[in-house]
Parts: sequence; C-alpha cells; structure tokens
Amino acid sequence: MTAKQEFIDAYRREHATTCRVLRAYPIEQSELRPHPMLRTARELAWVFVGEQGMCEVALSTGFDWAKPHVAPHAPSSLAEVITMFENGRDLLTAAVEQKDDVLTGVVKFPTAPRTIGEVPLVEFLWMTLCDQIHHRGQFSVYLRMAGGKVPSIYGPTADQPWT
Repeated sequence: MTAKQEFIDAYRREHATTCRVLRAYPIEQSELRPHPMLRTARELAWVFVGEQGMCEVALSTGFDWAKPHVAPHAPSSLAEVITMFENGRDLLTAAVEQKDDVLTGVVKFPTAPRTIGEVPLVEFLWMTLCDQIHHRGQFSVYLRMAGGKVPSIYGPTADQPWT
C-alpha cells in the first residue's frame, strides 16, 4: 500500500466515525454552548467542514497569505453542516487521488506565531485529520451533554457496549 492510499483509507475511516458522532447529535441542541468561551455545537461541527476546505486548498492552489483570510460563518442549521461534511468526503478523496506530488509537495502554512513556513503536504493532510479526530472528541462531550447517545468511536461506549 502506498503512503497516499494509507492516508485515503485512514481519512475515509475517520470521516465515517465522525459522521456517526455528528448524526447522533440531537439537532434541537445545536446551539448548546458549554462555556461562554466555547463554540456552539453547530459552530464546532463547522470546523470539520472548514478543515476539509483547507485540505482542498492545500491540494489545489495553496494558501495566499498576502490576502487576509476571513473564514465563512457556519450555516444556521446543524443538519446543513452535517450534510456539507458528509458530501465533502468524496471531493477531498478525489483531490488527494489526483494530486501527483502529495508525498513530495509542500504548502505554505503557519509554523509558529506570525511565521509562515513550508510544511510537507502529506504532513499537512495528516495534521488536519488528527485535528478532526481531536475536535470529534470535543464534539462527543457536547453530544453527551446534549443528552445524545455516544456511538462507538474506537471501542465500546456507555451507550454502545460491545457485550
């Protein structure tokens, strides 16, 4: 298996797990904000869509750091955010498959405060996938707080035991 295929397989697997967690969330609780400094559940779910978009930019044009970046706001519906994330899987997978220099290319991205450096493209892709996994963990806490049932992520949960 190539390193490119290894990433694609891991991405598809983690994406499916994240979708299970998102779909388990009670839609009527989409504006849950556990603390004033935290995002709402809908806004946190939007992070997944944003990271897919960042990967697509990294794989196509790269980032233009000369222009100020304004991240788009999350749609007003959690259901719409989830649909966008679900639909983004095939777009990102195709972008990785079509990119010839995934393993040798670089992308300009912040490497320290106020510092733009060159990051290996494959490292950037794995970094964003790991960040998705991190935010999925946050989202699973929101899910529990909202009264939803936490599905299996890497093993059994209180709501989905493997017995």
